[in-house]
Amino acid sequence: WIPVCGIQRDNGTKMSQDQQAVNGVSCVSKVLTLDTMNPNVRRVEYAVRGPIVQRAVQIERELREGVKKPFTEVIKANIGDAHAMGQKPITFFRQVLALCSYPDLLEDNKFPEDAKKRARRILDACGGHSIGAYSASQGIECIRQDVARYIERRDGGIPSSPDNIYLSTGASDAIVTILKLLVCGEGRDRTGVMISIPQYPLYSAALADLAAVQISYYLDEENCWSLNVEELRRALKEAKQYCKPRVLCIINPGNPTGQVQSRQCIEDVIRFAKEEHLFLMADEVYQDNVYADGCKFHSFKKVLFEMGPEFSSTVEMASFHSTSKCYMGECGFRGGYMEVINMDPQVKAQLTKLVSVRLCPPVPGQALLELVVNPPQPDEPSYSTFMKERTAVLAALGEKARLTEETFNSVPGITCNPVQGAMYTFPCISLPQKAIDKAKEEGLIPDMFYCMKLLEEEGICLVPGSGFGQKEGTFHFRMTILPPTEKLKVVLQKIRDFHLRFTQEFS
Repeated sequence: WIPVCGIQRDNGTKMSQDQQAVNGVSCVSKVLTLDTMNPNVRRVEYAVRGPIVQRAVQIERELREGVKKPFTEVIKANIGDAHAMGQKPITFFRQVLALCSYPDLLEDNKFPEDAKKRARRILDACGGHSIGAYSASQGIECIRQDVARYIERRDGGIPSSPDNIYLSTGASDAIVTILKLLVCGEGRDRTGVMISIPQYPLYSAALADLAAVQISYYLDEENCWSLNVEELRRALKEAKQYCKPRVLCIINPGNPTGQVQSRQCIEDVIRFAKEEHLFLMADEVYQDNVYADGCKFHSFKKVLFEMGPEFSSTVEMASFHSTSKCYMGECGFRGGYMEVINMDPQVKAQLTKLVSVRLCPPVPGQALLELVVNPPQPDEPSYSTFMKERTAVLAALGEKARLTEETFNSVPGITCNPVQGAMYTFPCISLPQKAIDKAKEEGLIPDMFYCMKLLEEEGICLVPGSGFGQKEGTFHFRMTILPPTEKLKVVLQKIRDFHLRFTQEFS
């Protein structure tokens, strides 16, 4: 006798968990469990949308349901999402995208002729004259041509070929794709990838997913988060004992640290990459976001080619850009591109095959990218409005960068480097030992404990520095400078008040 719902057989043996019954029907356990899923996925962490953000969403729901809090809204300063923070879209971009989405509007005289001209060119390049059609896997050809021309203008005439341009679903998609090509080997021959600490968590997450080896090199906080080649050498030497370093990733301007690399620093990095036979990945999505006096964006490609054929014909590199940052802030359209330099032709064929598996990047995102690289010109009707809007966005960001630095540096226990570029500040916070001990009691990293209390008490959502990596014994948080100036002042005042209160509470 075997009971339908029981665990015990008539012979006294127990049924396995896979054979247990539910509601009288014999069944097996789930095929996919935490034990049977891909272990690499379990190792992935992405702090920018981690536990503290999930709690922020819960608090928003509680506020809507009438739960009383010491604040009326949650301000999410955790992510570089410009439009969510109140930034207005660039008029010309949205006009052209509207025309592409609903071509009947091409007959409407409310739209300027240069917007209609751009829309017709994009639609003519789409299957069936519709941005709802698939494109070529590498991206629409005329848009890749315009990207190449944009790069040539940016870099003072250094040639760029559309064949080396791959349009992508934001820069993130392209970065992960290149890493997929690079990761191989087992044991001590497994690919090692050098990433900066602090770093943007996309990199550590992608390396965990690909089972690659993360090689951490530390930026110098005492010198405005600068990159020191001697630190690269230290990290590389140590890593050679347990993996095969093959890749060096650079974020310039920096995320989360906001530094802008000097030309000399870039030259030193390129020389290092050549000496050590490393593939360079240059994440340059904040290239228009430079605010500090004396700082200037230098593209890695431009510097590489100006260093001469010894470098420009040998150093392998991929550089990345996006429509999500700079003055555009169009995160949701997921537009981006990468340019590959000195890639082996056979590997390039494999890259093209790999991107074809996903058919194509979102065509509306490609259309937006076309407008970023081919904006209104001085003789066109939309030029004046476009330049006014672009200039206003970047000027406001520069003002907010200075305001953030000055405010944080006026708070005892907070030290903030100049926000030279990008969209974030990454201040160092001094935490009392009692707070550190309390965090450990609750099973939290101290800066996570700090940020969670800030969220619960003030409704401000930040990302703890531990999510980006930091030197042992130091604590930070990342905050975006994107909120409108008046709201940013409120955020900064709330953080100031909280920090003083927190320090007092745990002293």
